Amino acid sequence: MDTQQLDMNRNEDAMRRALSTLKQRFAVIEQGGGKKNLEKVRAKGKLTPRERIAYLLDKNTDFAEIGSFAAYDMYAEHGGCPAAGTVGGIGYVSGRQCMIVANDMTVKAGAWFPLTGKKNLRLQEIAMENRLPVIYLVDSAGVYLPMQDEIFPDKEHFGRIFRNNARMSAMGITQIAAVMGSCVAGGAYLPIMSDEVLMVEGNGSIFLAGPYLVKAAIGETVDAETLGGAVTHTEISGIADYKFKTDEECLDHIKKIIGKLGHPADAGFDRIASAPPEKDPAEIYSIIPEDSTRPYDMLDVIGRIVDRSEFDQYKEDYGKSILCGYARIDGWAVGIVANQRKIVKSRKGEMQMGGVIYNDSADKAARFIMNCNQKKIPLVFLQDVTGFMVGSRSEHAGIIKDGAKLVNAVANSVVPKFTVIVGNSYGAGNYAMCGKAYDPRFIYAWPNAKIAVMGGEQAAKTLLQIQVASLKAKGEVITPEDENRLLTDIMARYNTQTTPYYAAARLWVDEIIDPADTRKILAAGITAANQAPMEAGFNLGVFQV
Repeated sequence: MDTQQLDMNRNEDAMRRALSTLKQRFAVIEQGGGKKNLEKVRAKGKLTPRERIAYLLDKNTDFAEIGSFAAYDMYAEHGGCPAAGTVGGIGYVSGRQCMIVANDMTVKAGAWFPLTGKKNLRLQEIAMENRLPVIYLVDSAGVYLPMQDEIFPDKEHFGRIFRNNARMSAMGITQIAAVMGSCVAGGAYLPIMSDEVLMVEGNGSIFLAGPYLVKAAIGETVDAETLGGAVTHTEISGIADYKFKTDEECLDHIKKIIGKLGHPADAGFDRIASAPPEKDPAEIYSIIPEDSTRPYDMLDVIGRIVDRSEFDQYKEDYGKSILCGYARIDGWAVGIVANQRKIVKSRKGEMQMGGVIYNDSADKAARFIMNCNQKKIPLVFLQDVTGFMVGSRSEHAGIIKDGAKLVNAVANSVVPKFTVIVGNSYGAGNYAMCGKAYDPRFIYAWPNAKIAVMGGEQAAKTLLQIQVASLKAKGEVITPEDENRLLTDIMARYNTQTTPYYAAARLWVDEIIDPADTRKILAAGITAANQAPMEAGFNLGVFQV
């Protein structure tokens, strides 16, 4: 077996190990608050949040979950909060793509942690950007009181949810709320600000204050069902529109409502009949090196994502460290901007490092992004970037100016942008290649991704120099052994913070995905984006030319 084949085998083994870890961790997240809490839910005749979503979805269709790793490995002192206590994502209901948001009552009775709020706001943001109908499956005890100061009053906290309810309603986005469990305090506004409210008898309840608080506040003794159950709100207050005996009956009626929605105008993105890649998508596993510093040809990745493996390069012989070109994904026309990880020769004969953005590649990518906006072609960014080129030669050539031109084009782009982090995502390269701060419609990471201000080794050595200088300034004697120990500690801490799990826990990426599913997931995102007509024209701000 030759060296190349051995390398490919090693790469595939490493990726499959990473995928195995991903699946094992997700299997734990799927259990929500644990087996005991799941059994309590079923004892009440309820479906779990994932069972509710599965029942709601059209048969033989996929559910594109978003934020499944939100709050991963966080809130340990509070018992954890799997998936931030919410199961959410995009799926087909009665033939329509919908955003589905389901409280997980098995996690602290569905109470809202800080990341719960951030995740729900992200799900609403996606619905607003893509004009997706929203289905809320409500079953929550409200704000998690021990952390109320981190979830209650700020701009991107709990109250923003209801502001978004009102904004979406004004935008004409359908919102359906099914109250299948508790809906208390401020959370009671969510269903009431939705278009239609459904309730499940015996389990669903809506009130500003529960029986205990009512007793404490005004001395009234009242049970939950009388205070705010399905009968009360459908027959007395008029707050709810429908009541049902079971979760299943309630979900069946949601399907009927969604099935009668009118169809909105679309964005008009071009689509033809889909054609599979000629190159096997599963071969992606063997392309990405186990060692993230090693080069590879990004064209090999693109050829396993796009229709017929056809990629029409733009300025192929100029700015070679970024690949730009037109292709189709599941029939949709797209413009692709991708970091070339192969070592290439510039037009001046200089060898350029893979994954680094040079002056000419920044200039090319900026122009290509402008072209895609002119032609109304969605953009796909494939990130494996270590940053912009540094050094006196690049600075004298104006790398900051060219980088700003690219960042300006990305920031002002009005066509939908989709980002996949296939490897490294470091520093300003993250920004230029449409990181989370630049409003991609969806942003995904492969399980081998690394996201940080700079590479681990460079960052650790920089931090070490600062720490050693500080200790020496205090008169401490630092031996080489001390430096090695400090470097090891810094590297371990820094490397933990660069993993895709760390990023997904904080919603810097929407989901960690199987590389072989990239094409399918991007196609679903473009389909969603096409439901939102483009309203603004493309205008660049001021920048140095």
